[in-house]
Amino acid sequence: MPTSHLTHPTQPPRTGYRIERFTLDNGLRVVLAPEPDCPVTGVAVVYGVGIRAEPQGRTGFAHLFEHLMFQGSANLEKFAHFRHVQGAGGTFNGSTHLDYTRYIQTVPANALERVLFLEADRMRAPRITPETLRNQVDVVKEEIRVNVLNRPYGGFPWLRLPPVMFDTFPNAHDGYGSFTDLDAAGVEDAEEFFDRYYACGNAVLCVAGGFSVEQARKLVERQFGDVPARPAPSAPVLAEPDLVEARHHSYVDAAAPTPAVAAAWRVPDPVADLTGYLPYVVLSEVLTDGASSRLVSRLVLEERLATGVSGYVGFMGDPFDVLDPTALLLQANLPAGGSAERVLGVIGEETERLAAEGPSAEELSRVQARMTALLLREGDTMIDRATRLAVLELQRGEPALLNELPALLASVTAEQVGAAAATLRPHRRASVEVVAGRDR
Repeated sequence: MPTSHLTHPTQPPRTGYRIERFTLDNGLRVVLAPEPDCPVTGVAVVYGVGIRAEPQGRTGFAHLFEHLMFQGSANLEKFAHFRHVQGAGGTFNGSTHLDYTRYIQTVPANALERVLFLEADRMRAPRITPETLRNQVDVVKEEIRVNVLNRPYGGFPWLRLPPVMFDTFPNAHDGYGSFTDLDAAGVEDAEEFFDRYYACGNAVLCVAGGFSVEQARKLVERQFGDVPARPAPSAPVLAEPDLVEARHHSYVDAAAPTPAVAAAWRVPDPVADLTGYLPYVVLSEVLTDGASSRLVSRLVLEERLATGVSGYVGFMGDPFDVLDPTALLLQANLPAGGSAERVLGVIGEETERLAAEGPSAEELSRVQARMTALLLREGDTMIDRATRLAVLELQRGEPALLNELPALLASVTAEQVGAAAATLRPHRRASVEVVAGRDR
């Protein structure tokens, strides 16, 4: 099992996962994390295409393609992928993120080659037909209806804040997609999207769990070695300037029973400036982690201005799988008749207090202990470990950073958290307010 230890009571925890890396001749990057005695294996394939890579006129394509990749492939009919994984006693899933799309499987260790064959087959060519395309367009449109259009607080705040905070198409557009763009998609469009973004040079394969490195390397080379080589596409241009004055948008949500508000501030580049970025990750937890946190204590328990508060870095809630630009988000659900302006005012007061005083030693240690424990626990499952390693390789070329993240978080100082809080000024804030419409 993974080696995780404290060598001294004052030293932060580090994991000792063995990590091997190599690149096939076709450009596919491979990360192996062996645990020879583990009875299961996690396989993650991560492609460097997410919501922010979608070209104009193709909104929703990243998510649509996640669905299409399960509809059969060069040598497998529709639903065969499901049957082969489940027939081995395994589980599978896929998900679309801002900057990547992932496909994951957990299987008994003796089923590793089966899963590698399945992933390699759809990396060569998914089976895209007019029938499957139209079917999956309808599925995605129904997801939008269920998860956004007809759901209380649908898309709040991850779909609602970016167009307030950002101006460029990659950062600001609706990642679920417009019905117009989805309906206009044809087979040739889907095939072009696959050729461009689902290239070996734009992908990382990670295997974690019960295997030897020599065995896994041979299996990977056997299954993926003849996948045609295609280079990664040009990365989307995401850069844009920070806000110099506050932006606020409010909208009526017909299904929402009570109001809500969310605010966001730009943070340092998570890849190029990890040292400057991590204090914001800790700050979000200092403000919102548990009943004794600054904002929960004041907004929910003391002044009853909110019924719930949460905070995180990254629009989809994971601080270690995003590229710049990203943001620290704070959101609150309010009681009926609640004031978003007053909540934003309290947030300003509390961040100013943190900037002046910094967090106490007790609250900082409590938050850091919980955050490092969560990272360590996530690494215990083979598929979470495989996914994290694959994303770190894709975005940073540094999967071994996983071993250091707990210690890096634990090393953030009160002074750094206070300095981060000092940057959460009103003129740099983008906010979005949900006006409850159920009783209007």
